[in-house]
Amino acid sequence: MMTDPIADFLTRIRNGQRARKHQVTVPFSRLKKRLADILVRTGYLAAAEESRAPRPELMLTLKYEEGAPAATHLARVSKPGSRRYVKRAALRPVLQGRGLAIISTPRGLLTDREARELGVGGEVLCEIY
Repeated sequence: MMTDPIADFLTRIRNGQRARKHQVTVPFSRLKKRLADILVRTGYLAAAEESRAPRPELMLTLKYEEGAPAATHLARVSKPGSRRYVKRAALRPVLQGRGLAIISTPRGLLTDREARELGVGGEVLCEIY
């Protein structure tokens, strides 16, 4: 039984990059699909496609820049045993704006930059740079 699907999602991406894989598959969920869409939009993944063959899965196409993974650091911030919430005033840029944090807000999943612009806080799911 998997207790933290977001940590599993990030670990599969990290392991795939270390093994120099072109694609990795993760079990499908709407939350993981939204996470993957943000990573594609921000340039950390090349593509994310949904497949419905025997079981629903996400096919993530990893992105490399000059042989190095586009995302060198993928870390889970808020964990099931220790949730981390931030108010809108406490949102800080990750790595002085070169990275991003993905935040679960009342308006859906947003990057830290989008959350600051909209003036909302929430649970910090992960940091990527």
